[in-house]
Amino acid sequence: MIASTPRGRAVLAATVVALAATACAPGSSAPPTTASSAAPSAVRTDAAALGNVTLTIWDQEVRGGQAAQMKQLNAAFEAKYPNIKLKRVSRSFDDLNTTLRLALSGNEPPDVVEANNGRSSMGAFVKAGQLRPLNAYAEAYGWKKRYPDSVLRYSSYSADGKLFGEGNLYGLPQVGEVVGIYYNAAKLTGLGLQPPKTWEEFQAALAKAKDAGEVPMQLGNLDKWPAIHVFGTVQGRDVPAAQISTLAFGRKGASWNTPENTKAAQQLVDWVDKGYFNKGFNGQGYDPAWQAFSKGTGVFMIAGTWLMADMEKVLGKNLGFMLPPGVTADAPPVATGGTGLPFAITAKSPNPDAAAAYIDFITNADAMKVLTATGNLPVADTDQQSVKAGAQQDVFKAFGTATKNDGLVPYLDYATPTFADTLGAALQDLLAKKATPQEFLATLEKDYKTFSETNG
Repeated sequence: MIASTPRGRAVLAATVVALAATACAPGSSAPPTTASSAAPSAVRTDAAALGNVTLTIWDQEVRGGQAAQMKQLNAAFEAKYPNIKLKRVSRSFDDLNTTLRLALSGNEPPDVVEANNGRSSMGAFVKAGQLRPLNAYAEAYGWKKRYPDSVLRYSSYSADGKLFGEGNLYGLPQVGEVVGIYYNAAKLTGLGLQPPKTWEEFQAALAKAKDAGEVPMQLGNLDKWPAIHVFGTVQGRDVPAAQISTLAFGRKGASWNTPENTKAAQQLVDWVDKGYFNKGFNGQGYDPAWQAFSKGTGVFMIAGTWLMADMEKVLGKNLGFMLPPGVTADAPPVATGGTGLPFAITAKSPNPDAAAAYIDFITNADAMKVLTATGNLPVADTDQQSVKAGAQQDVFKAFGTATKNDGLVPYLDYATPTFADTLGAALQDLLAKKATPQEFLATLEKDYKTFSETNG
């Protein structure tokens, strides 16, 4: 929920999830000028010398592995800085997206928030002047050495919120994310199959699972955004990665009305016709879907790496994860992904220095080790972590392969301030066969063009 996705999106999001957020109308407050122009000497990085401070933190780290790392890091931060007390408010990905807009527009917003990277959340908050630019803190703490530009771009906007992927830095993520294919290794073995190496082999495995009476692919799309990850995965087999990035960042010069996108949309309809999804998938929630998969219902599930820790607790050694295979076995990887929801500082926070010290603490090298130990995927120092064989090793390998080969493409719901809602609803209609692939893409094109042709 990237996330767009719970990336935890997030949604997740994300993701996420990756991931899907409600559209947010900009407010009227202006961003503070001191934070964006201050030199490193103007900020205080000695958290112990800040006096008694209470920081209110809003996050969406509610699942097992996510909650465990946050609890451990918060306790360690308070032990190191007893002068700073943390008041943590933890909400689900969807609940956080629903309540954050109202909280940021109030007079006493939280100090630190996890804000979905997309235009409908972080972009809208930046435009409304509700988040503090972190450039000075990035320089003071050396965050640009900790994170490559390819990661920082997912938390960067121009000061007016129009351009996504460049400009000021507004947050730091803890985790990396990639959407791939989970599989039940025991069920594959029972079907006489190995993890597929090509897209054709994957579809053949779906057909064999269906013929054997298994649920080929688990999906819970009641929340609408989960199908975005499924469509993005299918899209990446035929649509060039550069074109997907152009679409996802809402830039001019691309179109949804292409033969490749039509093919991807038609493939989803074909999967519905062939019965590759579980019955009632459009009415099943996201959490019940992955929980059902963990308990043995389904051979495959397209979802993000943020689910690995929780599903492995149930499936154990039978849980496997892989990048979506290419059209050929040697095709370069293309997978939806990026970062988890970044931690940002609100513009009205009276304690920005303490808030920055907190963000630095939960994203430093020691924090990456804690994330690894609790079954999460650290966004930095990934190749320096020691992980056990099994699903966690699969996930680390997949993320490393995708990032090394520049194979990550952004979450599609980033495209416009309203695209999460537009795409989610359009996919529900497509999968319910209430809209043809052409009608589906026309809906996306209208939203995309309306925004991209007038933005900037």
